[in-house]
Amino acid sequence: MFDDRVTVAVITHNRRDELLHTLDQLAALPELPRVIVVDNASTDGTAEAVRHNYPAVRLIEPGRNLGATGRNLAAREVTTPYLAFCDDDTWWEPKSLAGAADLLDANPMVAAVTARILVHEVGREPFEDPIVAELRDSPVPRPDWLPGPALGSFLAGATVVRLEPFRAAGGFSTRLWLGGEEELLAVDLAAEGWWLVYAEDLTIHHRPSPARDATLRRRHGIRNTLWFTWLRRPVGRAVRRSVFLATTVPRDRTSLLAFAEAAAGLPWVLRERRPAPDRVERGLRALEAPQRESGARSYVG
Repeated sequence: MFDDRVTVAVITHNRRDELLHTLDQLAALPELPRVIVVDNASTDGTAEAVRHNYPAVRLIEPGRNLGATGRNLAAREVTTPYLAFCDDDTWWEPKSLAGAADLLDANPMVAAVTARILVHEVGREPFEDPIVAELRDSPVPRPDWLPGPALGSFLAGATVVRLEPFRAAGGFSTRLWLGGEEELLAVDLAAEGWWLVYAEDLTIHHRPSPARDATLRRRHGIRNTLWFTWLRRPVGRAVRRSVFLATTVPRDRTSLLAFAEAAAGLPWVLRERRPAPDRVERGLRALEAPQRESGARSYVG
C-alpha cells in the first residue's frame, strides 16, 4: 500500500526512547511514508540513536532548539504534496495517512485535516482525548461540501497539511516558538480562503511523554494566546480576551512572566497586527464560548 503523497515530519527534544517508539510505529505503516526528524538540540543521544536505528530517516540537526518552527525546516525538504506532522510521542494509525491524502485530493480548498486522537496511558485502555469532542462539535460555520466539521485552528501533532499553502503562509511563527503555535497559522490560512477540517475516520495515537516542562508550556501558552489575540482579533475582542485570561489564569509567577513577555512583545505585535477578515472573525467568535467552557483548555501546570 505504498503511498507517495505524504511525508511525515517529527520534531523532538530529549525524548530518545519516545522518538524511537514513534519511528517504530511509522516504519510499520502500510503507506511507508518518508520520515523527516528534526532534532531540536537534544543532549540525550537522540540523533545518534536515529542514525543507528533508522538510517533511512532524514535527520535534520539545526544545532539549537527551534521549537515548533523545526517543522518549517522539514517542510523545505518535502517533495510530496502533503505533510503530516507527528510529535515524538504520537504516531499515525495504519491507513490514516492515506485517508488524509484522499480527503485532500478530493477537496482542493482544504489546507489541513486533523485526526481523532486516542490517548495511551499506563494502566488504562486507550481513550479519546477530551479535545476531540470540541473538534467534532466545532461551531465554525462551514460550506455544505466540506467533508467534516470546520475548525478555527488545528493540533499540529495530529494534522496533515497541504504543503503549498503551508509554505506560502510562512509555516509556524518563529516568534511564538512553541505552545498554541497553530492558531496564528490557522487563521492566516483561513484568511486566504483555505479550510481546516476534522476527520472522524482518521486516527493518531498519543502516549504522553513524562519528559515535559508543563510550567514552561503554560507560560508560552498564555503569552502566545495574548500575542495571537492582539495580532488578529478586533480591539474590543482582544481586550475582552485579555481581561478573561488575566482573571482566570492561576495567580502565580508563571502567569506573571507570561503577561510580562506578552507586554514586552507589544511593539512588534502592533507593527505586525492584521485583523482577520470578517468571515474568519465570525468563526473565531463562534469558538469563544466553547473555549471558555472547555475542560481540555486550561492554563495550569
